[in-house]
Amino acid sequence: MAQIKKIGIITSGGDCGGLNAVIKGVARFAYSLGIESVVIPNGYAGLYNLVDLDSVTILNAERVSKIEASLAGSEAGHSRVKISKIKDPNRYERIKEGLKKFGIDALVISGGDDTGSVVVDLSSQGIQCVHVPKTMDLDLQPYSVGADSAINRIALFTRDLKTTGLSHNRILVIEVFGRYVGHTAFRGGVGAEADCILIPEIPVDFDVVYKHMKVTYFNRIERSDVKAGTYIIVVAEGLKTASGELLYDESAGVDAFGHKKLAGAGKYVRQQLEKRLKNDPEVTDFMKRTGMFAPGVYEVPEVREVTPGHLVRCGSSSAFDVNFGYSAGAAAVLMLLEGKSGNTVVSVNGAKVSYMPTTEAIKRREVDLSEVAIYEALGVCFGREIQPYKHFFYEVTEQPQRHL
Repeated sequence: MAQIKKIGIITSGGDCGGLNAVIKGVARFAYSLGIESVVIPNGYAGLYNLVDLDSVTILNAERVSKIEASLAGSEAGHSRVKISKIKDPNRYERIKEGLKKFGIDALVISGGDDTGSVVVDLSSQGIQCVHVPKTMDLDLQPYSVGADSAINRIALFTRDLKTTGLSHNRILVIEVFGRYVGHTAFRGGVGAEADCILIPEIPVDFDVVYKHMKVTYFNRIERSDVKAGTYIIVVAEGLKTASGELLYDESAGVDAFGHKKLAGAGKYVRQQLEKRLKNDPEVTDFMKRTGMFAPGVYEVPEVREVTPGHLVRCGSSSAFDVNFGYSAGAAAVLMLLEGKSGNTVVSVNGAKVSYMPTTEAIKRREVDLSEVAIYEALGVCFGREIQPYKHFFYEVTEQPQRHL
């Protein structure tokens, strides 16, 4: 068992739910074993500048009690910094000097794929570190803290927006985070009973979307005794057009890890629907039948895009993420003591602590499209022609893995 007396805690990348539970899980479990833990503030930027700090915050019982695990965000702070890109040939020696200055023997680092790539880098430099998966995008191989919180908030905001849609007979397009995968849009959209969910894994055929929208929306309003109805689309920011191209904001440049910044998916969807509504001769008859038509003023239904942005990753943490954060933080301490540097916590099920190499954990996991077909059969549009659900049966002969 490795001799570790002090652990440094780092959170990196974007903020999300459950991270404060990770911090408390590390600190309290370490304390129970007689190990001290400290915060290294501001992510990898803080790690690089650790040697210049006068002090670090010790997570003793009094300080830990001030951290609210149920709040999203991170008491340790964040930054998007890739260590290998820092223009300092002595960056790794500088980091080691900072760790030595404060007697920090090992690190617990919580973050997503970019953060995990730096965990691999630091581990290769002889710095002991364990990775706790964190990303609201849910695109790592294991479950990642923050995803459940974001999915619940996407579902909540989408459901709430239906009241506005119904009041104005609007078609609403809600653009949510997700970058290259659609897990949060998919799960949040299903949770809110969205009519249409557009994810990066499925290039969008807008003629299919329009046909589904037109039938669903028209029927709702015409069946309503007060002629009220709405249609809700949840779209991931990493929308792909029919040609398979992602929508980029060319003016926004790239982030610290070289990723182009995505923007404009909601606007693009709105424009595609508006164009088809204006060119459809049946729309005028519909507007007149339902008493909405006003010549030159209101001739087609209104389409609005809404971008909740960081609202889906702030505020509160779900109970699931608090549970996972606590157990994953504790597991990370055990892994450091067992010398399992360069690995990622996967889960804690009873007495079984599961982990995998961080190099494998950070490989992108996309939405399983075979499952999408279930929801298409239930009436949800995914921007493609409906696919049959192809299934097989699998009998479980041993106790299934628990999620909580």
